[in-house]
This record gives sequence, structure tokens and C-alpha cells, in this order.
Amino acid sequence: MSALSSKSETLVKYEPDHLKRSLKPEKVDTKSYRWNRKKYSRTRRRLDIWAFVLTLSLTLWRNNRKWTYSGGFSEEKLAARRHKQAVWIRESLLELGPTFIKAGQLFSTRADLFPTEYVTELTKLQDRVPAFSYEQVAAIIEEDLGKPIKDLFRKFDPIPLAAASLGQVHKAQLHSGEEVAIKVQRPGLQQLFTIDLGILKQIARYFQNHPRWGKGRDWLGIYEECSRILWEETDYLNEGRNADTFRRNFRDQDWVSVPRVYWRYTSPRVLTLEYLPGIKISHYEALEAAGLDRKLLARLGAKAYLHQLLNNGFFHADPHPGNIAVSPDGSLIFYDFGMMGQIKNNIREKLMDTLFGIAQKNSSLVVDSLIELGALVPTGDLTPVRRSVQYMLDNFMDKPFEEQSVDAISEDLYEIAYGQPFRFPATFTFVMRAFSTLEGVGKGLDPNFNFMEVAQPFAMQIMTENNNGTIFDELGKQAVQVGSSALGLPRRIEDTIEKLERGELRVRTRSLESERILRRLSAVQLGTNYTILLSAFVLSATLLLVNGYNVVAAVALGIAIIPGWSLLRLWKRIDRIDRMF
Repeated sequence: MSALSSKSETLVKYEPDHLKRSLKPEKVDTKSYRWNRKKYSRTRRRLDIWAFVLTLSLTLWRNNRKWTYSGGFSEEKLAARRHKQAVWIRESLLELGPTFIKAGQLFSTRADLFPTEYVTELTKLQDRVPAFSYEQVAAIIEEDLGKPIKDLFRKFDPIPLAAASLGQVHKAQLHSGEEVAIKVQRPGLQQLFTIDLGILKQIARYFQNHPRWGKGRDWLGIYEECSRILWEETDYLNEGRNADTFRRNFRDQDWVSVPRVYWRYTSPRVLTLEYLPGIKISHYEALEAAGLDRKLLARLGAKAYLHQLLNNGFFHADPHPGNIAVSPDGSLIFYDFGMMGQIKNNIREKLMDTLFGIAQKNSSLVVDSLIELGALVPTGDLTPVRRSVQYMLDNFMDKPFEEQSVDAISEDLYEIAYGQPFRFPATFTFVMRAFSTLEGVGKGLDPNFNFMEVAQPFAMQIMTENNNGTIFDELGKQAVQVGSSALGLPRRIEDTIEKLERGELRVRTRSLESERILRRLSAVQLGTNYTILLSAFVLSATLLLVNGYNVVAAVALGIAIIPGWSLLRLWKRIDRIDRMF
């Protein structure tokens, strides 16, 4: 793939975000310069990080205490408080630096773990950070590539085009005359990741063992997942391989351009790519000025992503407008391959079960197939989940496929997921976020754009591929399952009757609502006893004090503290019972 011709040089000012977002250091808080250190204090990092976590824990605890709301509790007041806290969380993550900026960006996909207000605010988390010095850039390049910059490049612009949390980008020219974009990793980044991820593992253990926040959540598993993704982003050789794979997957599609990797000038901390400027896909006026069809671009964006998912199983996990541009000839240009997702080869076979479950409105089949796909990771009783999915299916199937909205479907899924005993793995959440992002990009280009309408032919292709053999295989498999169940049913009934006759069969039922009421009644009854004792001792102390028996009155009042303290703890227990069930 060759670099753009001189005609495209007029479009350089419409560079993608990661080649455009340069910030002048004098406009940035001087505290941010600690990011440019080669060495970091483990003790200082531990204090800063734990101070943030404990403050966040206190705010979460306060959210669930209705008496902390002025004028009484309401859902609107809770949402307003969460929104304010979400802004504070985003700003705190920015101050904590690269590790937490990237972790926050990952958590912005986890609406199954965090309230909507937090997720919405985390999506605004942009890694706009101060640049590090040219001397540091030169030192890293010369150390990794083994030659002085002047021997490696004919020209090298010391002023970065962009500065991000993990590195910054410089424009240069090879001695052969080719223009390149060079991504250089931030100094001391790997040491910072080592320190921060070690502390984050301790935090994950803290949340895992928490009596409330650890229930139904695999925080250590989530930590391992995030840690793997973050370490992969620090390896520029891995990002180069991703770019090569992505470029190879689109080699037969002339409507997609991917920058070529210059491996001779690439190392774990330095990535050199072909310089491919273009018009940012969200710069609508510039697209129209260039004579490009915005409706076509919207459909091409969706088509490109469906091609990645269904044809290759290797997809861009962060397709926001800053990572997609448009060349003068109307082809899409993709950038930034640090965060990629991969789907297993047997995805289609298992996807068939999901499609049949949706078609039959069978929530059990849908949930079971999603577990097999890895889209759901069960961590408890999934009965409430199946009921929620069934409710969604009953409403989802009422509208034609092409009238569905990815964003609305994602919102429903995450609404079901939040607070339920399962979690979405990274791959699934990356796909859903990418779908929602692309639908937003598409609607910006064309207000009438509908992602599901573009996806319909691909879904039909899956359903009818191989001359409908897959459908007939599935029908045959279901027929065999039904037949096996029917043949084995008499024997199972006979075994059950024999166990009943021998008294070996025990029936155990559990009603969560009844259990909650019984526990609450028991706690209220105990609270009544504590209240009577407290009142008796306080009344006795008052009478004794009035009659001049001060010492005895003090003793009675001291004893009254015991039922008073017990009553206070009982109130907290009743509140916990109400929240658990």
C-alpha cells in the first residue's frame, strides 16, 4: 500500500485524533509532569491509589444510605449524586495517570459492573496528556533501534503530532523519501504498569472479599483480563503484528486502507507506520467539501466491522471517530491497533443456537448458548437472568429486525446485567461497544442510518450458508434431543415413583420473598425487645436522677447503652436484608 499522492497532502490538517491531539505543556497542570519520570515511588503510588479507592468505597456506601439524602431519598437524587461522583472518578483517573486512564477506558465497556452514570462519564475519558521531551524520545529510539536518529531518518519533527497516555507520535521521513508516523512509548511506562497493577491486584482482592461488592462478581478474573489487555498495549511489536493481520484481512477490499508497518524501524517501544493522512470521519463539512457520499461512508463503516467479525473473527476493539479517517478516493483508513479482539473459530455453530433461541423466544436456550459462546460468565443462580432475558425476548421480537437499534439493545442487555450474578467478558463488551459506537458514527453521517438494517444480510448469510445445511443439522440435532428425552421419560418417571415409595425423595423449596419477609419480621421482633429494654433503662435513669440518686442513675444509663447499640446494629441488619433480596 503506497502513501497518499500529493493531492492528499492538502488533507493533512484533517488528521485522525491520535495524530492531532497535541497539547502544549504550559497549558497542563504541572502535577502531570510526574508521568514523564523514568522511576516511580511505589509508596507514593500506593498512598495515592488507596486514597482514591477508599474515598470511592465511602461514596458507594453513602449512596445506599437513604438517611444521607436531604429531603428524603428518590431515584432522581441517586442518579444526580452518581453523575457528580462519575465526574470526580473521571478526573481522579486522569490524575492517577496512564494505567488508570486505560483501565477507565476498559471499564467504560463494563455496564454489567457499574451504574450507567459511571459508564457514560468514563466514555468521555480521553487520554489528553502532556508531551515528554524530544531528548527522551531520541534516547528511547536510539536505545531500541541501535542508531542515532540522524542515521535512521532524513527528517524527524521534534514536535509531537499527538501525546497520549501510553506514548506520543512524531512525523518523520525515511532516507528513501517515504513519510512515516513514529509512535514512541512514554518513559518508565512498564515500571509504572508493574507497580500499579500490583496494587490493583490487592484492590481486586479487597473487592472480592467484600461482603456486598464481592457477591456474584469475579473481581480477580476481571483484574486478570484487564491486566492482560493493558500489557498487550505496551508491546508495540504486538500492535505491529495486529496492524499487519488487519491489513492482510482487507487486502482484497479496495475500500479499506491500513497503514503498513516498517519493521526495520519498530521495537517493543517504537512503532513506525506508513503516514496515511485523511479526513476524520466525524468532520462532516470536510467530507462534503471533498465530494464524498456520507450515506455510503456510513454503510461502509458498518460493512467493514461486520466483515471483521463474521469473515475474519479479528476485529478493531476501539473504532471511535478518532481511529477512522477517509481518504480522498472515499476509502476508510483505520488507525491504532493496540486494542484488538478475536472470536473463536466455532463461533458460527454456537451462534446458531442463539439465533434459534431468539426465534423461538426460548430464554433458556439463549442463556445456555451465550454461556457456551463465552458471552456470559455465570457466577451464581441464573434464574433471574432467564426471566429478564425472556421479558426482553417478548418485547424484542415485536419489532421488525431492521427497526431495531444496537444502542437500545445494548442498553437493555446492560440493564439486565447490572446487579445480576454474571459478567460479560471483554470480547463481548468490546463488540457491543463497537456496535454502539459505529451506529453513532453512522447516524452522524446519515440521520436515517440503521446498523441492524446493514447487518441483516450478514445474519441471513449465517442462517442459510452451506445450502441451509446448518439449519437442517440444527433441526436434526434438536429432533434427536427431543426423541432421546421422549424415550427416556417413562424410565425417569418410574425411578421417581420408586424413590417416593421408599421415602428417598426429598422436596426442598425456597422462596426469596418469603425468606426476606421472615428474616425482616424476626429482626423487627428483636428490635421491639431492644426498644423496650432501652426505654425501661432510660426511664429508670430519669426517675432516679429526679429523686437525687445520681450514681445509680448513671449506672442505669450506662446499661441502656447496650440495648441502644444493639438496636443500631439491628437497623443496619434490616437495611442489609432489604438490599440483599
